[in-house]
Amino acid sequence: MGAGFVRKLMFALFLCSAFVAPCAESRQLRFVSLLYRHGDRSPIKSFPTDPHQESAWPQGFGQLTQEGMRQHFELGQTLRKRYQGFLSEQYQRQEIFVRSTDYDRTLMSAEANLAGLFPPNGSQVFNSNISWQPIPVHTVQESEDRLLSFPLPNCPRYDLLINETEKTEEYVNLTTNNKKFLEMVANKTGLNDVSLESVWSVHDTLFCEQVHGMKMPDWVTTEVMQKLKILKDFSFSFMFGIYKREEKARLQGGVLLGHILKNISEAANASASDALKMIMYSAHDTTVVALQMALDVYNGKQAPYASCHIFELYKEDNGTFTVAMYYRNESDHEPYPLKLPNCVQFCPLQDFIHLTKSVIPMDQEKECQLSSSLQDTEVIVGLTVCGCLLFLLILLLLTVLCRQKSNPNGYRHVLSDSEDHS
Repeated sequence: MGAGFVRKLMFALFLCSAFVAPCAESRQLRFVSLLYRHGDRSPIKSFPTDPHQESAWPQGFGQLTQEGMRQHFELGQTLRKRYQGFLSEQYQRQEIFVRSTDYDRTLMSAEANLAGLFPPNGSQVFNSNISWQPIPVHTVQESEDRLLSFPLPNCPRYDLLINETEKTEEYVNLTTNNKKFLEMVANKTGLNDVSLESVWSVHDTLFCEQVHGMKMPDWVTTEVMQKLKILKDFSFSFMFGIYKREEKARLQGGVLLGHILKNISEAANASASDALKMIMYSAHDTTVVALQMALDVYNGKQAPYASCHIFELYKEDNGTFTVAMYYRNESDHEPYPLKLPNCVQFCPLQDFIHLTKSVIPMDQEKECQLSSSLQDTEVIVGLTVCGCLLFLLILLLLTVLCRQKSNPNGYRHVLSDSEDHS
């Protein structure tokens, strides 16, 4: 009976291997696109009553700290482990392209990340005293960046949507319910006004100082920080969601999503031997939120330092392609799977493209312009005003002429009579 059991077990293992082995080979990673936020930084700015002004920070405001460097070095090591066997052990310039916004903190984060992802070995070691090698990070001037720096400027239609969002019930109620709190914050910070849109900067300053062990003002209690955090998180939803999320996405995060899907589609059409395997974007919390709002997978919380949104393109055993998404927002946890609404984890590429089509603009600059109907209304109003002014001017001129005709000619008739008798 023991021998029979062993034979049955061996047969079962054989069947399992027959089914499992093909499954293990059935899904092949072909391309990766990922977006991450920069690491820990100093505050963007301070407030008038803050005892910790810019001089309190070694490199000034808005700069990557050593902790931020460590965070991205660790993320780079994590990515190296995750894509071992997919990326080459040594850096190959044909395999990876890195783009950053034109900020010190994002450029430095990308460099720290690449130091963890591709430590030099063998012939790539150019200095035995440092385990690092230079790897290019590409960027464009901030004023020309139409891909990674959100919200994108010079978009009248988006500005109009923001104004309309301020009139929504959710926004009005939250403002009303926190009116006294916002007034208190304005009074304590010395700021002229603190709103739901601007309160993030107060939280940001205090959060950075708290993380770096600086003494907090007496008014900054645990409860105050918690409320500031809630309102700060709301400000991100305000920018990219709450009201007409899809249209906002077409004007903002959908631009980046369309660019990413274009690269993914090109990778699917390329041969497996083509070299480009990864595109990496180094940007900001607003970039991550704008992208996730476009995808409708945003969790309502500010993207933490060194958080990373990952797209992976796979080729299935039947020749089709799928896209899987993951979000790493905790350094001590594996990236969390993200599912596109109405699709599965490994979403067929064509389904992914179809489901996101409504948030990807055909021409963002054109869609940013105010609608023709609104422009026509403005023209009509303008012409009406001009017409009214012209009518009033004509009426005024006629009135003046009538008064001149009705008034006597002063002493002119006396002078005329005198001349007649001379």
